[in-house]
Amino acid sequence: MPPDVIRGREWHGRGISLFGWTNEPDDSRRPPLISEHDGRIIGVNGHLADPADVAKLPDDSVGGCFSAWIARDGELTASTAINRVCPVFYAETPELHIVGSRALLVHLIAQPVDRIDHDVLALQTMVRQGFFLSDETPYQGVSALRPSARLTVRGGVRTIAETPLPQAAPVPASARRRRAAIGELAEALVATVAPLRELGEPVNLALTGGRDTRVLAALLHAARVPFRATTNGLDPHPDVVIAREIAARLNVPHTVIAPPQTARRDAVLVEHPLSRAWETLRTCEGMTSAYESIVSYLPYSGRPTMSGQSGETLRAGSLNLLQTDLGDEALRRRIETTFRKDAKLFTPEADAHARELARPWLARADRLAALDHMYVWYKVGRWQAGARAGALRRGDPVRPFLDNRVVRAALALDQGWRLSEEVIYTLILRLAPELRDVAIEGKPWRFAASLPSRRRLPWRARPPAGHLAAEKTGGGWSWRTSPGPALTDVLREQVLGSLDALAPIVRPDEVRALFDGPVAAKPALAWHLYTVSTLLTGLYPGKRPEGLAEITVSRPDPAR
Repeated sequence: MPPDVIRGREWHGRGISLFGWTNEPDDSRRPPLISEHDGRIIGVNGHLADPADVAKLPDDSVGGCFSAWIARDGELTASTAINRVCPVFYAETPELHIVGSRALLVHLIAQPVDRIDHDVLALQTMVRQGFFLSDETPYQGVSALRPSARLTVRGGVRTIAETPLPQAAPVPASARRRRAAIGELAEALVATVAPLRELGEPVNLALTGGRDTRVLAALLHAARVPFRATTNGLDPHPDVVIAREIAARLNVPHTVIAPPQTARRDAVLVEHPLSRAWETLRTCEGMTSAYESIVSYLPYSGRPTMSGQSGETLRAGSLNLLQTDLGDEALRRRIETTFRKDAKLFTPEADAHARELARPWLARADRLAALDHMYVWYKVGRWQAGARAGALRRGDPVRPFLDNRVVRAALALDQGWRLSEEVIYTLILRLAPELRDVAIEGKPWRFAASLPSRRRLPWRARPPAGHLAAEKTGGGWSWRTSPGPALTDVLREQVLGSLDALAPIVRPDEVRALFDGPVAAKPALAWHLYTVSTLLTGLYPGKRPEGLAEITVSRPDPAR
């Protein structure tokens, strides 16, 4: 962000200093950046559902999407919420304990000399997945605090305490108990958005024909929060058709933003990968791949916006949703391949490191729960946390599915029950019965697809509405996943030119084989390698690359 939009506050006590910076223009959004409560100095990274709860911190029952920093003479505490999407990083030197929300800053303060030392072995997971499947960071000596954890420095001694993630209860045996369990989740969701009633302007909801944003539309309706809906697409697309019907049934304004209706081009011009990587490294500190599209900077806006990001939390996590076979052996393979993806590419040392990271998850008896918790720990707590750093430059979007209380309530429900989608279907009907007969986009509800014909579950009067599927066209083409020869050449040159830096974690011959053809065989993996390569060879910190020409990427099948 430009330096002139940053403001800061600081506090100094005996043996403790607390510094805070923000791009928010003022303290109109409560609580302020740093505030005092009963002799404690409290800073909040993120937001609280109820700003008055700041005095309760650190407390696992507080709602919101946040991490908390509490200081007084001789003592500092930093704590994460249940999904650590607002991260806490820490390091230690003989003289200092450094704790912060930016990993690179923590590392630089801890360094005895003006130099960055990378933890190369830790970066093996960045190459595999494009984010961290561990508590490691790209920087030597810097770790990420785990979910629901408190780090305390008192008298120069650091201690860390963790609260385990909630263990899911069995599926309630009766319809009444099922409704009560879902009711607790509904109450947590309503509490998250209830303060939005007082904002004086409607929430803008990015609404599609799918599951997660439908939950949010029902939620805002039930909480009596004014909102408007926006959908991107053409009129015939199921997203537009279904979103329009949802908006009509809930009597909210709906805007459709159509893509430009121009003749299809057979190629696109994209920014040079080095510029893209520099911006991603700067924003996400080497913890998100340049394969991802990170939101660029715009002046901060306090206008309330909402999308269905991380809605998979209510459906047992994206790792479980990838599964069609829920047998124990299939779930075990999912855990192992998540940690050891593309195993033959990696050195024995890197593969041994991945096996060690996987070991405690493979040791869990309940595989569904393990994959559910892996989603919260890593897909949200590391990938989402990194990508979210881009969005925070523009504002702080409201994310009900990331709320501390909502995640706790969701994880307390049986994973198989949530995975069936029975929970969110019943939740939608509880919040907005008007949506009962609205079709769903894409695949049918999981529980409905598995029901024998004519069978009705006892707590439902009639089966869910059907689904709409979009006609398959060439419109899903992406230059990132089909990079073409010219872009592949740029990726290849950088990666193969820095194999010495990558050698501790990847096998050079396997990397060369990846780029053997005119087009990278695994584009996402090529992007991950490119990102780690630029990190290790010092692209950032440093000046933004200049004078780089855009790259022409041709459609693989321009006739489509």
